[in-house]
Amino acid sequence: MLTHHARPSLVMEGGTVFHFVADGIEAALERARDAAGELNVRVGGGASTIRQYLQAQLIDEMHLAASPTLLGTGEPLLAGLDLIKLGYRCEAFVPGERAGFYRITRA
Repeated sequence: MLTHHARPSLVMEGGTVFHFVADGIEAALERARDAAGELNVRVGGGASTIRQYLQAQLIDEMHLAASPTLLGTGEPLLAGLDLIKLGYRCEAFVPGERAGFYRITRA
């Protein structure tokens, strides 16, 4: 888990382990890749975290569900990002009744 405050790892019942990384997004991704081995790594978080990974071009594929509902104030996910200039493109869009579903990839 990406955090601003270093803390010890947390082991849950069943064996899931949460490692807290305060050294930035690259260090967190490297640690996740090491733990995943040949498996995929998923990045989750708020808008700020996802924006940092997009700007650093560290996301290969992103699945995004966008709902046209105004939920109040908050940090916009994609505002001000030039995804095309960063090398991303929309591979698929599926409209839904309450949301649109996008698959965005890095070229």
